[in-house]
Amino acid sequence: MDAMAVHPIGGDTYAIDIRGHWVRVDQPPDVGGDDTAPTPTELFVASLGFCVAFHAGRFLDRHGIDRTGFGVQVAWRMAEGRPARVGQIIITVTPPHAMPPERLPAYVAVAKGCTVHHSLGEPPTIDIALSA
Repeated sequence: MDAMAVHPIGGDTYAIDIRGHWVRVDQPPDVGGDDTAPTPTELFVASLGFCVAFHAGRFLDRHGIDRTGFGVQVAWRMAEGRPARVGQIIITVTPPHAMPPERLPAYVAVAKGCTVHHSLGEPPTIDIALSA
């Protein structure tokens, strides 16, 4: 099983050690943070956006299509009510200028096939326990 560790830095700021790569997280001032880094929710949504971009980009490489003009935009909103959670994510993939129109259906299918998207469609089990 892969693992990562979350370390408190101070206040609502934490550092996450992911295979020796350090990522900071914080909260905005309106909820008590210092706004020194993205929130966990922003990183959650960003991981989906990156995963889509990664898979779409690999499709372009496999088919020898220049990436000029390629992009991914991600928008989200929180759900109403409780529990607090992301209620909607909209991902817009801009194909590169050189994308042949006949390749668009396969391109979208590959973008939808990213690991994070699949993980949201079939959510993992989550166990939270106290250490001994």
